[in-house]
Amino acid sequence: MLPRLLELGPFTVYSYGVLLASAYLLALYVAFRRARRFGLDATRVLDLGVYIIIAALIGAKLLLLIVDFDHFRRHPGEIWTLVRTGGVFYGGLIVAFGVGLWYVRRHHLPLWPVADAVAPGLALGHVVGRFGCLLAGCCYGKPTTVPWAVTFTDPFAASNVGTPLHVPLHPTQLYDAGAEFLILLFLLATERRWRRRAGWTWWTYILLYGISRYVIEMFRGDPRGAAMGLSTSQWIALGLVPLSIAMLAVLWRRGPAAAPAGPAPAAPRRKRRGR
Repeated sequence: MLPRLLELGPFTVYSYGVLLASAYLLALYVAFRRARRFGLDATRVLDLGVYIIIAALIGAKLLLLIVDFDHFRRHPGEIWTLVRTGGVFYGGLIVAFGVGLWYVRRHHLPLWPVADAVAPGLALGHVVGRFGCLLAGCCYGKPTTVPWAVTFTDPFAASNVGTPLHVPLHPTQLYDAGAEFLILLFLLATERRWRRRAGWTWWTYILLYGISRYVIEMFRGDPRGAAMGLSTSQWIALGLVPLSIAMLAVLWRRGPAAAPAGPAPAAPRRKRRGR
């Protein structure tokens, strides 16, 4: 598609980097606005978002390194390609959640209300990020004959991330972006009903994304690690989906939190008799 957005001599602007930065900024903005609306410390949530971004970048690349360890062991010079690749989303999510857990405990923030505030921004940022994958040619799908197949032709995409050229492929980047957008709409449409069950929006996101990611992985064609016929992300989804169902069941049995008490009604004023 368009892996390089702009070239000025030795300076190159990569489309994936631009879209990824846009995704993170958009996620931060949404989390900040929602934190203010939920009565949370929005500044702390914004700081948390910065920590999460750094952790997500590191975690995504670490999991990619683990998944492709044999390749990097045979070609150690290519380890620098991790700098310009996005990595594995689940690696970023897991490390970011761990860092987020540490941060909210350190600053005494309510864990699940903060997670609920962050989840829709995470979904929206993922939508934008997947368009970056499409432009870069990474996370590509298997060869297909479906009429909506995408064909890559830029040699840089092939040399950078191994994208097959001149072959119709499943547009798995768009599958993922579309799934994330539908999840985002579902979260926003239903969270008002479950607003008093803190953690419901977060675990619903983890559940729906896990299901969608497991299915979409069936159409992926890029190397990303496999064991017993399942990819790394599918194995992680198999762990997170039951966990999210269990957490939602716990929240359901616990019932909604008590509504915050309003101000005490003013005592009726006695009528004073005239003198």
